[in-house]
Amino acid sequence: MWQRIKTAIILIIIVGIAMFTSKTPILFIPLLAVGVTIAAHEWTKLMPRWRHPPMFVLMVLVITLASLWLQGTWVWWWIASFIIWLMALSWVSQFPTHTNWYGKKLALMGVVILTAAITAMFYLWQLSAWWLLYVFVLVWCADSGAYFVGRKLGRRKMAPNVSPNKSMEGLAGGVVTGLLVVLAISVFMLQMTGMALVSFVALSLVTILASVLGDLFESMLKRRAGVKDSGTILPGHGGILDRIDSLLSAIPIFALGFWGLQQMGWLVII
Repeated sequence: MWQRIKTAIILIIIVGIAMFTSKTPILFIPLLAVGVTIAAHEWTKLMPRWRHPPMFVLMVLVITLASLWLQGTWVWWWIASFIIWLMALSWVSQFPTHTNWYGKKLALMGVVILTAAITAMFYLWQLSAWWLLYVFVLVWCADSGAYFVGRKLGRRKMAPNVSPNKSMEGLAGGVVTGLLVVLAISVFMLQMTGMALVSFVALSLVTILASVLGDLFESMLKRRAGVKDSGTILPGHGGILDRIDSLLSAIPIFALGFWGLQQMGWLVII
């Protein structure tokens, strides 16, 4: 446990410095580049045997960095990612009976999921590092609420073939915890009212549910690939993908919804 805490503290310090030290991306982009490189390497371990893993890692890194500079492509990456996560709902519910998704197509899915997540992180960071931190806090609080409520009250399994420890009671606890965070921030800090409040709370709720799906999806991948953790780079935690699985789905979906609300004039950032 102490090892997990030490690793978490170090990660928080590194990410916090990169996010808040400078308004220029001089530290944040290198952090994203390192993160996506490690995540892509771990993704190759979850796919069927890939002939040249370094080529896949390089491909993801190049596409991601190129997409960061081509802002006009961001929304399309988020939409493509959203479609994949919609399909993942069916894959998780039918596992292990149907695993047609497991194959070479995982390479394309990995490119889309990782690129969408990285561009979404950069988009929110450009708006304000606090918006990116908001999604982090939202997902982490919901996950913590689900863990503690599920541990005490969990009875009905949510996806027993994918993650036996997750329960419907835990899911409810996570949603309630997350919504308390949303209401506290949107009402008391952002002072939202009317349509802005309703739409922001709804988007945050969808983001919480998406984070659960991301967690289940990675658990399903690991079970199909026959591995316990995606990697060992984070002592006490496993791999990068093990730590950001919820964020891979939550961040691009939040960014897409946030962008859409801004386009409709329902959410104005001052």
